[in-house]
Amino acid sequence: MLQRLAAAITGRRMQERLAAVERAIRKLGEAERDRSTSVDARLADIARMVGEQPTAKDLRELRQALRGVAGQQPERRLFEALDQVASSGRPLLIGPWTGEVGFELLYWIPFLEWARAHWQLSPGREVIVSRGGVASWYGRDAAQYVDVFSLVAPEEFRAAVAEEKRKHRRPGAFDERVADAVVARRGLGEIDHLHPGLMYRAFAPYWSDEAGYALIDRFTRPRLLDRPADAAPAGLPADYVAVRFYFSECFPATEENRMFARSVVSSIAERTPVVVLNPGFSVDEHSDWLPDSRDRIIPITGGLTPERNLAVQSAVIAGARAFVGTYGGYSYLAPMYKVPAIAFYSRPSFKLHHLHAAQRTFSQIGAAALLPIDVAQASLVQVALGALVAA
Repeated sequence: MLQRLAAAITGRRMQERLAAVERAIRKLGEAERDRSTSVDARLADIARMVGEQPTAKDLRELRQALRGVAGQQPERRLFEALDQVASSGRPLLIGPWTGEVGFELLYWIPFLEWARAHWQLSPGREVIVSRGGVASWYGRDAAQYVDVFSLVAPEEFRAAVAEEKRKHRRPGAFDERVADAVVARRGLGEIDHLHPGLMYRAFAPYWSDEAGYALIDRFTRPRLLDRPADAAPAGLPADYVAVRFYFSECFPATEENRMFARSVVSSIAERTPVVVLNPGFSVDEHSDWLPDSRDRIIPITGGLTPERNLAVQSAVIAGARAFVGTYGGYSYLAPMYKVPAIAFYSRPSFKLHHLHAAQRTFSQIGAAALLPIDVAQASLVQVALGALVAA
């Protein structure tokens, strides 16, 4: 009808234009029918869930499903953002990551792996921006990586991150400053930007207990880590246990915790060499605990720089028999190198869903085990350490 009307009134050019409009309208109609079919199917699933007397976890999933049917699901904006990134051939700045080690390992890098796979992002476009020399965590070499500590001093980094908070959903002033510096240093010109805020917004329903594990499973692709090449310090023993105790909210700087850490390290050192990972400088709000110098306790502080500190610690952990230390991100790192970890806390202030997600991920990818232990369980600690060192 549109074509006949156009031919009679305006001629061939307008006819062609209206034909294109007609095709677009037809596609919109087909898309709407597909959406309607999908909504009907999801409503049927919701009705079935309600009829099966759902558990509390099921109810969280139900709320998430209802938001999706209502058209409020965050994944629509997520897909649109990634579609836009994938359709461009411009350099892709990924980061900067300025948050916790655990979140980077457990959520951000697996999220990036998922995006890489599903949108077939070209590796040649990527410029990874993080801190501590962690290019190997991302499966990329140094040529595709820029370290934040090559741009700012640790003290400046620590102050900026504390001011902007560690879990930010939008690029802050410090992020924009780092991104501008990377663009200038690399001569990148116009870029696309994949910021961690995209991941934080996507996973917010899980962290607020409004969605289940299915949300994380859908948007992540976890994997084991490759040992960093040429990052291990010289002179490491052939067999050792890596140790990293630091004070945090779940392991505060009390005299009891200092004595506990000292006794753990001394107990291990009686049986096998101990390599202490504390770098000798601070880049975040955690303060290190350092053991007394003695035989079979080996520090790695000599020549360690902020730009390489996580690369070196990763290499040491990857070559260890086991990891022992404070519960937190480093205790997540060890299992991803297939190194078992015992992690201590004295105050259970951490959110259990991060621990559960980590242990679930480790099981999926064939990683080593992570055993978190309350320091109050002294007898269990002795048994666990004895078994670990004797293995």
